[in-house]
Amino acid sequence: MHRVHARRAGRADAATAFVSAPEPRSIGVVARGRQLIAGNFLFSGLLVEGPQLSIWDIADQKPEVADEIHGCTWLDDLAAVGDDRARTKAQRWVFDWITRYGKGKGPGWTPDLTGRRVIRWINHGFFLLRNQDKATAQTFFESLARQTLFLSRRWQTAAPGLPRFEALAGTIYAGLSLEGMEDQVARAVAALAQDCATQIDEEGGIVTRNPEELLEVLTLLNWTIDALRSTERDVPPDIMRALIRVVPTLRALRHADGSLARFHGGGAGVEGRLEHAFAASGVKDVPRKGLHMGFARLTGGRTTLIIDAAAPPQGDASGSAHASTLGMEVTSGRRPLIVSCGSGERFGDEWRRASRATPSHSLLGLDGVSSSHLGKAADLLTEVPTITRANLVKDRTLELSHNGYQPSHGLTYARILTLSVDGRMLEGEELLTTLEGNDKSTFDRALDQVADAGLAFSVRFHLHPDVEPRLDMGDTAVSMTLKSGEVWVLRHDGVADLALAPSVYLQKGRLKPRATQQVVLSGRAMSYATRVRWSLAKAQDTPRAVRDLVQEDPMDVTY
Repeated sequence: MHRVHARRAGRADAATAFVSAPEPRSIGVVARGRQLIAGNFLFSGLLVEGPQLSIWDIADQKPEVADEIHGCTWLDDLAAVGDDRARTKAQRWVFDWITRYGKGKGPGWTPDLTGRRVIRWINHGFFLLRNQDKATAQTFFESLARQTLFLSRRWQTAAPGLPRFEALAGTIYAGLSLEGMEDQVARAVAALAQDCATQIDEEGGIVTRNPEELLEVLTLLNWTIDALRSTERDVPPDIMRALIRVVPTLRALRHADGSLARFHGGGAGVEGRLEHAFAASGVKDVPRKGLHMGFARLTGGRTTLIIDAAAPPQGDASGSAHASTLGMEVTSGRRPLIVSCGSGERFGDEWRRASRATPSHSLLGLDGVSSSHLGKAADLLTEVPTITRANLVKDRTLELSHNGYQPSHGLTYARILTLSVDGRMLEGEELLTTLEGNDKSTFDRALDQVADAGLAFSVRFHLHPDVEPRLDMGDTAVSMTLKSGEVWVLRHDGVADLALAPSVYLQKGRLKPRATQQVVLSGRAMSYATRVRWSLAKAQDTPRAVRDLVQEDPMDVTY
């Protein structure tokens, strides 16, 4: 039916203009824009080199990246460059889209992609129309109007969550920006207000528990509110209340370096975008105590710790969910230290599935077993921990647990984390234990299957690629040097064996996974209670204040 309505909208005789001069609100990356100008097309881990190719040749030949291209977010990157070459590329590709697909043919005609595309075209409208003749401008406005008509008829079919927000925001934004499209606004505003009340919970979270998706939702709300206010329309209370709930939650999910926690398919976010969204919202509220979208946070000095303290989503919302319950990330100043591997979605199905497993996160896990499991019929989580606990003790200690291993092994996993006031010491305690009467018999049966050799487990600390680790103190500790010059030392109580092992860091905008390392404490659970203690502390000669001036290479986006 999307195709049917796209063809009908493509035949509509609609010509219009901008109501007022649009301003670019979306943020791009200059380095990616320069790569596009040079003919290096990098989408979802796929690199195609072809200076003479149209971006739509890539979309047609590589359907696995077609959605990413048809959303036109690459316009942000070209506009970030902003020179004549960038504008020429942007104009050529946008008008090539109109020629190829503007009548409703081909891919790209889904409500979420159309909403995303329309917003970018309007944001960069003057950039695209500069030096164009009247007939070309008329073609551009006709295509925008037709896409807006499609959105007005199909937004209700978009999946709840971010896709629906994109479709509705695109409808409102276009309806308020284009002459003759005002009739599409009222119904979409009412629907967006309803979704704000039902899809954003009282904690300011969304059902997918993906921090980067929540940032996308905040950005769309900011744009919508700004568009309504600029046309002197009232903003529904439900939309404003949602905004006020979302901002503190995102602040709780932000590390000291300004990046987002990387859980459940989300990345760190484009640099500066989170702060820009906060400023645009005008909301000054800080996070309250407790969980935020199921995540807990500890701060001390220049150190932040964010931990996934709830079960992952289930059902339709779990398409990108990870078995990461009790996984943690630690950042010191501008430098990530302990990380999650991230989402492998952009690097193929094998990487995607591997990144969702428990061993791809920094926590304790039974070897070969994840704390949550995928269903057989679909790539969705169907078995997740049914009991999770997270208690904050005296503002410095988190006590957490989940029962993900209880049905299969009779074990409950508990984790205690204490961060010092100055942020120089993080102490951890990992515990596998039986709690209920039936747990012991379940554990005994699991132990019998390994001939009483014990159930193998590993406590993993995945390191950011910029961290340089080395075994120290007779291989009883690991020293980790950050680019800032800080040195952190991980020690343990000797119950487990310590080693360095290969790991990967999965990052959007890269051609392939980045090689890195992980610290692994491995052992075997042979009794009803197994405990491992460790500490992560700054070396004594590391100063309290560090002048961190090391810069990243802005062109290093592929390797």
